[in-house]
Amino acid sequence: MRTFEVRGDGPVVPAQRPVPVPAAGEVLVRVRARSLNARDLPIVEGRYPVAVPPGRIPLSDGAGTVEAVGAGVSRFQVGDRVLSTFHPNRVYGALHSWDELYGVQRDGWLTEHIAVGEQSVVAVPEHLSFEEAATLPCAALTAWSALSGVGPGDTVLLQGSGGVSVFALQFARLAGARVLVTTSSAEKGRRLRELGASEVVDRASTPEWGDRVRELTGGVDRVVDIGGAGSIAGSIAALAHGGTISLVGNLGSGGGMDLTRFLNRGATLRAITVGSRSDFERMNRVVHQHRLRPVIDRIFPFDESPEAFSHFANGARLGKVVIAG
Repeated sequence: MRTFEVRGDGPVVPAQRPVPVPAAGEVLVRVRARSLNARDLPIVEGRYPVAVPPGRIPLSDGAGTVEAVGAGVSRFQVGDRVLSTFHPNRVYGALHSWDELYGVQRDGWLTEHIAVGEQSVVAVPEHLSFEEAATLPCAALTAWSALSGVGPGDTVLLQGSGGVSVFALQFARLAGARVLVTTSSAEKGRRLRELGASEVVDRASTPEWGDRVRELTGGVDRVVDIGGAGSIAGSIAALAHGGTISLVGNLGSGGGMDLTRFLNRGATLRAITVGSRSDFERMNRVVHQHRLRPVIDRIFPFDESPEAFSHFANGARLGKVVIAG
């Protein structure tokens, strides 16, 4: 089978491996589509905080068809459409340790076939294509978890136009919340308004964007912060008293958190660790009930996987980058 592997210092490289045979309790999936997440870049570039051995197959998110089942499998049968779960061993409950992750401790989904435990996959929502379904495991569930408790009348601030932020915009609108988004592109701002953002704040022309958001709203109830140290000060500035910051990334550098201002806000900081399989299945029921369709920036064929990583890295995208085939 064809696959791509991590070299350790740059782009993924093509390789050939035997098609795996599913062991007892496993299903063999013919992978039809995969999507990229922010964590995948440091994995392939050798910058991930945990050592990734050369030859590892990357990507946590994938969807495909069950081609064979091992002994004792009862959740799925040949022909079923399935997709990965980000935490393959976390069926329900709180995350007590990061355990094994695709692309790090175990091979991931940038391959034509993968054998995984039947407890580590879920059914694809019926209305979605493989390409759409493959966007859900990490970014969508992260957004879903980051918005837990948000409802009608709440105000939410999102940052940028990546996968997590766009899914959060869709979910927050389904919940009846007012949504503001920061961006540095007028064209992306237009697209985000089309998706339901009530206001878009231009970070380039408004460096103190947190203060501007607070002027527009009186303070937001929830911030989905994807920048970490580089954006936390603005997130605190935008908060209403008693508001919550859901921290889902640490993609930038900066002055960090002003603890005095944070305490004066009476704020809560929550670290988001994607979610469990039961969380994922609950989210997918909502996705199906509302016929929600993921926003895909671009789909690359399997042979152009290195180009997909390059496109993802340049940052000029809105929504998810997918590799099909």
